[in-house]
Amino acid sequence: MKKYIYYLILGTLFGIVLLKSEVVSWYRINEMFQFEAFHMFGIIGSAVVCLAIAIALIKRSEAKNYAGEKIEVKGKSGGIAPLIIGGTLFGLGWAITGACPGPMFVLLGKGIWSIGIVILFALFGTFVFGLMKPVLPK
Repeated sequence: MKKYIYYLILGTLFGIVLLKSEVVSWYRINEMFQFEAFHMFGIIGSAVVCLAIAIALIKRSEAKNYAGEKIEVKGKSGGIAPLIIGGTLFGLGWAITGACPGPMFVLLGKGIWSIGIVILFALFGTFVFGLMKPVLPK
């Protein structure tokens, strides 16, 4: 139970950062998709650079998870087509709704109740993916 409290605290802090950095702002997302401002590209680019550094450090240091097991970073297989299709669907959903999965819950916590419809359909899409996963290419 103790580790779940850490996750709750970390998730809350992450939500505050998303809110304060305006990542959950529909206007900022709209600016990004219309190439009108650098704000979102700067944040996403910073995240990519930080993640690349973190993964390199994990690989070099042979870091272990909380259970003491070595963390393995595995690459994806299956070619580029699934990545293009998945990225396109993700981008379309993001552009239409103005929210990706993390900020959806921040918006709900902020009191924007209409995002509940988006969350409901995101959960439905996840359920459908789970049903189709055995027949999808690997």
